[in-house]
Amino acid sequence: MDVLGRDSGEDGDGVHGRFGRYLAADQSLGARVDVDFAGPYAGIVVGKRGSGKSYTLGVLAEGLAETTGVAPVVVDPMGAFGGLAAAGVPVVEPRVQASALPPRAWCELLDLDPAGFAGTLVWRAATEAKTLDAMRAWVADADATAAARRAAANHLELADSWGCFAPDAPTPMDLLADGAVLDGTGLETTALQAVVAAGRYRAAVDRAGNLPWLLIDESHACASGAAAAAVDTLYTRGRAPGASVVLATQRPSALPETAISQSDLVVVHRLTSQRDVDALAAMRPTYLSGGVGAKLPSRTGDALVVDDATETMCAVRIRERWTEHGGWESRGRVKRTASRGNVYAG
Repeated sequence: MDVLGRDSGEDGDGVHGRFGRYLAADQSLGARVDVDFAGPYAGIVVGKRGSGKSYTLGVLAEGLAETTGVAPVVVDPMGAFGGLAAAGVPVVEPRVQASALPPRAWCELLDLDPAGFAGTLVWRAATEAKTLDAMRAWVADADATAAARRAAANHLELADSWGCFAPDAPTPMDLLADGAVLDGTGLETTALQAVVAAGRYRAAVDRAGNLPWLLIDESHACASGAAAAAVDTLYTRGRAPGASVVLATQRPSALPETAISQSDLVVVHRLTSQRDVDALAAMRPTYLSGGVGAKLPSRTGDALVVDDATETMCAVRIRERWTEHGGWESRGRVKRTASRGNVYAG
């Protein structure tokens, strides 16, 4: 058995979870492959629609749910991860406290110029008030022109219509108690960006018993815009306090540059867009002879895995999920709840 994320000379007693089996050139299965969960990581899982990227993100979440001392928090825009409830990960509605968003994120969410009249009011309201209702009341009483107050109020009313702000919403520390699936089915992209931007998981590390793993599906939408700064912080400064992040997307060309360049673990399913292949090739480390594009898998469930800890690249057949998968990818696989004793596909 090999463990991704761990050098062969390191202690083999660390915490790890099942990931799949090595895949030979003739498609035969080899030794078992695990993923090390003991240390903080940054990673990406990419692949075209139906190739297995969300399924693979669920495999990681299952392993994390069984691991003591870590908690997976999954941002689920498409309702693909509800089955994780069977692994003890509660499924909750994505709700955040207005005060969890920094003022700049409010302006980005509402597409306001921070230096403009309405943007300045929203920025100051976010600084002075703790709830969305209090922000609206602050704007109504602000010393500003009627036009500026009206514009700011209209934008805050729009934010209220997203349905993601609540004074009693769970904090990152609350979510880290048992982990959580944030089921964003039906929420607008801007609302999901607000949820990600408010998730200050890095700051929660020292005050929570579990180390956070933030897993974001469809991250080209959910981790962009107002959420980009929060995600960038996790990739560039999350390792020191112990926070981990993994983004899954069908559009790697739309990922932030830091997500590709700073990732320790890169899992690549089938890709057909040359733009996406080029985006991955741009991050190619010197130890990847021949490049990524020439070795991409063609079957659903197969993946090319780049492991920065061991400076290797390998082909892996992802194991079967033992909790139900609700994503689009499940249509191309045998959809069943696998027992823990029969977890490998192929």
